[in-house]
Amino acid sequence: MATTRLMPLHTGKGRDVGTAISDIIDYAENPEKTDYGRLITGYECDSRTADAEFLFSKRQYAALTGRTRGADDVIAYHLRQSFVPGEVTPEEANRIGCELAKRFTNRNHAFIVCTHIDKHHIHNHIIWNSTSLDCTRKFRNFWGSTRAVRRLNDTLCIENGFSIVENPQRHGKSYNKWMGDQAKPSNRELLRVAIDAALAQKPADFDALLKLLRDAGYEVKTGKVLALRGKNQKRFIRLDTLGSGYSEAELRAVLSGEKTHKPRKKIIRPMPEKQVNLLVDIQAKLRAGKGIGYERWAKVFNLKQMAQTVNYLTEHNLLEYDALAAKTALATARYNELSTQIKAAEKRMAEIAVLKTQIINYAKTRDTYVAYRKAGYSKKFLSEHESDILLHKAAKKSFDELGVKKLPTVKSLQAEYAALLAEKKAAYADYRKARDEMKELLTVKANVDRLLGVDTWGKRRESSLTRT
Repeated sequence: MATTRLMPLHTGKGRDVGTAISDIIDYAENPEKTDYGRLITGYECDSRTADAEFLFSKRQYAALTGRTRGADDVIAYHLRQSFVPGEVTPEEANRIGCELAKRFTNRNHAFIVCTHIDKHHIHNHIIWNSTSLDCTRKFRNFWGSTRAVRRLNDTLCIENGFSIVENPQRHGKSYNKWMGDQAKPSNRELLRVAIDAALAQKPADFDALLKLLRDAGYEVKTGKVLALRGKNQKRFIRLDTLGSGYSEAELRAVLSGEKTHKPRKKIIRPMPEKQVNLLVDIQAKLRAGKGIGYERWAKVFNLKQMAQTVNYLTEHNLLEYDALAAKTALATARYNELSTQIKAAEKRMAEIAVLKTQIINYAKTRDTYVAYRKAGYSKKFLSEHESDILLHKAAKKSFDELGVKKLPTVKSLQAEYAALLAEKKAAYADYRKARDEMKELLTVKANVDRLLGVDTWGKRRESSLTRT
């Protein structure tokens, strides 16, 4: 199991770009934390000179595009990936960190992965350059990138046989979830209950209702809006904040017989269904130095996960191994198919965005380039209109790279882009469902595979689930 945190890196106050990059890389490459550099891996850069290479690529970017960075531009991205103690080796953690960075950046950005082993838990510091390898564009953080990193990280954990965090909470468990069925009711809920109890005694009028509430320990404050305060409350609660059916006007209507009071019921949300986790390889953990206490916990954990695995197999009628394997393969194929479809749509949308920009640039600079050609490609004319001529040449080069023979209209590109966007949004619902189904089936199958070979206590045994 691994957790992730994505952090954009800015220069900060009093630092230039080179200093900011050097500071974070120096921290990540600390020899005392990385086994004297053994657990450092670089991709498309030398880890020893990564800061200089990152800085050089940014200068190349400025020269090629003519763009200058703003004061708040992101110069690099820092991803921290932490693993559960005892679940991975430092070498495995470094390898998984490299794979995570390659997949998330589509291999378009240089990065380093530094695995720290100075803490109880092994963790990676992954730093990638915001400027792409070809120095023509930058990595842009997007809405939901943290969730995307977490999902990709979960996929890698499942592929490598590690557990994942089920139903992660951004700020930990809520108070009500932590308390469970014994959750402490709020002061407003207590006041609504007191009003319901007082109305059940059928008071003659509103003054009689207030007397019953006073007898129940509530202090009443009159004014423009009536408010009440219980014994242990610091502030008064206005009746008009209690929700439908509890305002003064509505309560008076109930007492006069014009309206029927319906007590507000507390909404109880169903707890999410428990999902299956991967079994722990107890013998491997013991060989890695785990003690008797961990062994006791792991045995109980494995028994619970096997019970959930059997429940899943029974509920989905997958009691034959071949049926389980076939459904897992089908779910994986479906997930890959939808993933390919979405990536193809995203690729074409990116092409359309580039093509649309280049068509506009081409049209704007065409007259200038025609004049340049009529001037016999004069150096003087070039120096006077260099930006327009470079834009025109870049547009023509882009058309050649995209294989465009005849320029489409901007309107047709906008229509195609809108259709692809709608297709992508529609596919995402199926994609998420297919991904969740695949992850669960892969986990269940991994548990069954382990059960067929080794039991919970690490001994060979005959299984009730047999291959057909």
